Amino acid sequence: MKPAHLTVALLGSLTFVSLGLAQRRDAPSLYAQLCASCHGRALQGSDSAPSMLDDQWRYGPEDAMLARIIRDGTGDAGMPSFKAGLSDAEIRSLVIFIHESRAKAQPARPSVSRNRVIKSSQHSFRVEPVVDGVRTPWSVDWLPDGQMLITEKAGHLRIARDGRLQRNAISGTPEVTANGQGGLLDVAVHPDFARNGWIYLSFSHPTRNASGEAVSMTKIVRGRIRDGAWVDEHPIWAAPLETYLPAGGVHYGCRLAFDGKGYLFFSHGERGRKEHAQDVHRPNGKIHRIHDDGRIPSDNPFAGQAGAIGSIWAYGNRNPQGLDFDPRTGRLWETEHGPRGGDELNLIERGRNYGWPVITYGMNYDGTPITGETAHEGMEQPVIHWTPSIAVCGLDFYTGTRFPRWTGNLFVGSLAAEELRRVVIEDNRVTGQELIVKDLGRIRDVANGPDGYLYIAFNDPDQIARLVPAD
Repeated sequence: MKPAHLTVALLGSLTFVSLGLAQRRDAPSLYAQLCASCHGRALQGSDSAPSMLDDQWRYGPEDAMLARIIRDGTGDAGMPSFKAGLSDAEIRSLVIFIHESRAKAQPARPSVSRNRVIKSSQHSFRVEPVVDGVRTPWSVDWLPDGQMLITEKAGHLRIARDGRLQRNAISGTPEVTANGQGGLLDVAVHPDFARNGWIYLSFSHPTRNASGEAVSMTKIVRGRIRDGAWVDEHPIWAAPLETYLPAGGVHYGCRLAFDGKGYLFFSHGERGRKEHAQDVHRPNGKIHRIHDDGRIPSDNPFAGQAGAIGSIWAYGNRNPQGLDFDPRTGRLWETEHGPRGGDELNLIERGRNYGWPVITYGMNYDGTPITGETAHEGMEQPVIHWTPSIAVCGLDFYTGTRFPRWTGNLFVGSLAAEELRRVVIEDNRVTGQELIVKDLGRIRDVANGPDGYLYIAFNDPDQIARLVPAD
């Protein structure tokens, strides 16, 4: 770093400290106040300091290294220390801002047209439209006879056969809160459907609390379909009424996953109340485990604890919208939305605390920090995190045979980034990632089809499509 760089940076730091609270504390403003004079307004660099947009990093772009350099400076290169003027949380927000800016500056990937051959490292494939006419599909599953079940966020359960959507939705399904991020969410066919006929639905349940206020929370029911109608409905799980929160809003979760041993696992978002994720007396911000008939297992970690929600299996989660078991190991994997940055892939274990909001790799949407901590004793680290955020959603381990070199890989969909990623997991570690599909639409769900193909539920445009081999 040249002497001029050091002088300007030191002056910027002194000015910032002297002004104190008169300056905005969000990450873009902090960068403009403290860093732009040397590193450029768009991180492009200058005569005083190098660009942060390329891959020519003297010390490396890893989070811990960036935070250390901002905090402590570098004596040999002339980068000043900002630890006197910035909190750890503000330093963390600057790290996220730098990563976001780098990602935005990368050359745009060309959009892939549907039905065009896409070549990945393992297979070539096409994206083949299957079902049109759906409206904001949230989840898909299949009946043993090959009929596809589709939930629409507005509250409709639809059936498609051979790609043709039945004209009418199934009648009699539960009423849902369809504003905000609520609605009819996941659908899951019981593993022993051929014997019992049960279909499970998760949804945002509207009701009123003791004060008469309209409130809502995630609820799970099971029922059967007979002659185009939802019948034999049984409640499986609902939060205590006193824990319900105002209707609408965000972060309901909710994915369903059977373990094949009689247990049903499901995710519940923290409903925008981040402090609730650490409170085991509240159901939101958790992964839950129940018997498939709704009973609470006696060996759940908080079963029997006074005031605790007995169905909780793990806690400290923000908004989990991906949940599936690795068929090779029987281990449960989850993806959850971070805030701005810090989307996570987690290996879910009994009784573990996954940290939100005490630790996170993200920051607030307005650029202000949440916390400076990314690790804390007694709290689990994500197996990987995505910063900038890709807005992770549905996930599925591929178990089909149409793409034999993908078998056992985890496929992760994303909304904002419009991506489908193939994640290679070995010994419970991620050993590789590959971007499979990009810019075809917001991916809400990913699922193995009974025909061995991999299916995708797109939002905007609303469509169910599948990946088919082009080899």
